[in-house]
Amino acid sequence: MSQGAIGNWSLGIGDPTWGGWTTVALYALAAWSCWRLLASRDETALPLPRDERWVWRAMLAAMVALGVNKQLDLQSAFTELGRIAADRQGWYAERQRVQLAFVAGLAIVGLTLLVALLYLAWGAPAPTLWAIAGAVGLAIFVMIRAASLHRVDLLLGHSLAGLRINWLLEMGALLVIVGSAWRRRQVA
Repeated sequence: MSQGAIGNWSLGIGDPTWGGWTTVALYALAAWSCWRLLASRDETALPLPRDERWVWRAMLAAMVALGVNKQLDLQSAFTELGRIAADRQGWYAERQRVQLAFVAGLAIVGLTLLVALLYLAWGAPAPTLWAIAGAVGLAIFVMIRAASLHRVDLLLGHSLAGLRINWLLEMGALLVIVGSAWRRRQVA
């Protein structure tokens, strides 16, 4: 029985914990760091190469979108739509096959994204390459979370030194992006 706008999902704050809000703040900091890098390079005599600029613009857009998604929990709406479709179409018992195919597809998308970003950033300084690694890791993490595999969700819900594994992965990737944007501003 569904009670939300889509199945059991309703629009609202997805993770009202301190870790959730810290992650949202890191998304905002990552977006601001990308924007600041782009803006600072407009003001100097050493602009970013065009292809590298596209990489940083894509990361800026992704950080804004993922930051909004973090607290609105839109991937849960997507998961609920999948569950509803599986139930109505009679393949709910076989949903693990679909989930595994989805994760395999995400791996392909992630690798394709990595190759595309590396192509655009070919010859870029190391901070841009590190930012790409952080962004791709973050994208894969978010997509796997969207797949909502029970065993993966259990693993990510565990804690290490009082911090949930999913916080460590997501926050860690965001810190790589923030640090990389800051460092790229320093590199001529």
